[in-house]
Amino acid sequence: MSVTLLAGSATAAVAVTPPSDPGSHALPASGAPAAPAAAPVENLIVGYKSSAPEAASNTAAAADATAKGKKAGKKATFDRRLGTGAALVGLGGATAPADAAAVMAQFRADPDVAYVEPDSRAYAMATPDDTEYAKQWDLFEPTAGMNVPAAWNKTTGSGVTVAVIDTGYVAHSDVAPNIVPGYDFISDSTAARDGNGRDNNPADQGDWSAADECGTGSKASGSSWHGTHVAGTIAAATNNGKGVAGIAYNAKIQPVRVLGKCGGATSDIVDAITWASGGTVAGVPANPTPAKVINMSLGGSGTCTSSYQNAINAAVARGTTVVVAAGNSNADASSFTPASCNNVITVAATNRTGDRSFYSNYGAKVDVSAPGGETRRATDTPGTVTTPENGILSTLNDGATTPGAEIYKPYQGTSMAAPHIAGLAALLVAAKPSLTPAQVEAAIKANARPLAGTCTGGCGAGLADAAATVNAVTSTPATPFFENTADYAIADNSTVESPLTVSGVTGNAPATLKVGVNIVHTYIGDLKVDLVAPDGTVYTLHNRAGGSTDNINQTYTVDASSEAANGTWKLRVNDNAGGDTGKIDSWSLGF
Repeated sequence: MSVTLLAGSATAAVAVTPPSDPGSHALPASGAPAAPAAAPVENLIVGYKSSAPEAASNTAAAADATAKGKKAGKKATFDRRLGTGAALVGLGGATAPADAAAVMAQFRADPDVAYVEPDSRAYAMATPDDTEYAKQWDLFEPTAGMNVPAAWNKTTGSGVTVAVIDTGYVAHSDVAPNIVPGYDFISDSTAARDGNGRDNNPADQGDWSAADECGTGSKASGSSWHGTHVAGTIAAATNNGKGVAGIAYNAKIQPVRVLGKCGGATSDIVDAITWASGGTVAGVPANPTPAKVINMSLGGSGTCTSSYQNAINAAVARGTTVVVAAGNSNADASSFTPASCNNVITVAATNRTGDRSFYSNYGAKVDVSAPGGETRRATDTPGTVTTPENGILSTLNDGATTPGAEIYKPYQGTSMAAPHIAGLAALLVAAKPSLTPAQVEAAIKANARPLAGTCTGGCGAGLADAAATVNAVTSTPATPFFENTADYAIADNSTVESPLTVSGVTGNAPATLKVGVNIVHTYIGDLKVDLVAPDGTVYTLHNRAGGSTDNINQTYTVDASSEAANGTWKLRVNDNAGGDTGKIDSWSLGF
């Protein structure tokens, strides 16, 4: 699958949905072209079951790749081991999708293979004394700002490293004080433009491209300098008498380069996730400063792949909070990766009036919203900038292709919304280092406030509120949080239960038990949703309301103070009609 910038975008070896506003920096890679509808495949990612010899032996994996390629009448060779343990298998260059599918069929027929998928591409998706601070409405305006300044009296992000997995970093004096060594994970020297493959220099060489260079019909585009814009929102130096203020202005930024010309590869991105969070990647030196927060303002079309999910799960298990952009296609985020992955905080974009930004993705996969801005109105000509004052101002470069002079410029996009949440996550972890990624997510969602405007399709818990969230985690003990992210199908005229085992919590459940429910289902008026306590007591959360509305993505408060906290709780869903089906996507309990 291929990935793109989500102001900007992300990567994978399949076809990618183009940004919603080509030519505009509503999403930084609004300059990045989309992959062709039937993009050739160069590599496969193969995950072996742990019991298979190929899971541990490169020699065995190499022999297996060669044998399966021979059976399919194609070339297949073992390339390297990814940080997740999966094998990268080369197909000898650009291969037609049908030929790649023949090789994949051989792997899928092997009971020792857990999964096989194309190595798709992704694309980039964009009161201090700082001189431009007055233009940063997204931080402080009461209508649609994120209430950041009121959090700074308790935390400014000190001691926390945030990895920006993006286009890399182009030197900017307003970000430079907070940069720590990163890495360039782009394997393809042509895409990297630095004359080599992976190395320890994450400098952004520019992601410009000529017409048709990134697939037939792709438009010419200039360099976005997307990663630097994202970095400035998170941690631009503050109170330095110049430029903009970063949300977590004493945090450190670790640039991790995965997006170059024509986006980036899934294999490079999953290795970047692994390395940034402190995992091991063959051939790459250990990360001396593992990140506690990862920001990925990138994405591609398609549901979350095993490669992404495995890398994300491992990062979260290491204690790293992963924040991703929802995407800029004005569509359901469930059809985009990594926005549709579990164990991430998926962020939608809002505008200056508190409505969902016209380009922002939405839906049950969205966890929370943050300012993404609008540099033009929805009815204005795509590619124009008519309302720059309503965009998200941050650090940038004026080079059309290669680096030029440092500047400040407004962008719009969920690429701009995600770093607001990554910055907030850094504030939280700095204030309370014991917080787990699940607790960080729960705190952000529990303390979000309703949007001042409207959001058709679902914008998660609401607009994140930095001060309210910081105050909550610093004034109360960390909330025990439990979640079941397994899918449970909801068939017509049936009842399904999703279990969740709670342990290690003292005494009874609270009178304000938080029950997070994420159900994907058309016509929610068909559904009755109950919380079932360990002793069988039933608490009704939703009872066939909502009519033809799609999906339930809501946090309910239940007085469960008479129930023992520990034990197996269940979310029970009854479908009482025909014609509409769905699934329990995930649900959680916050004590």
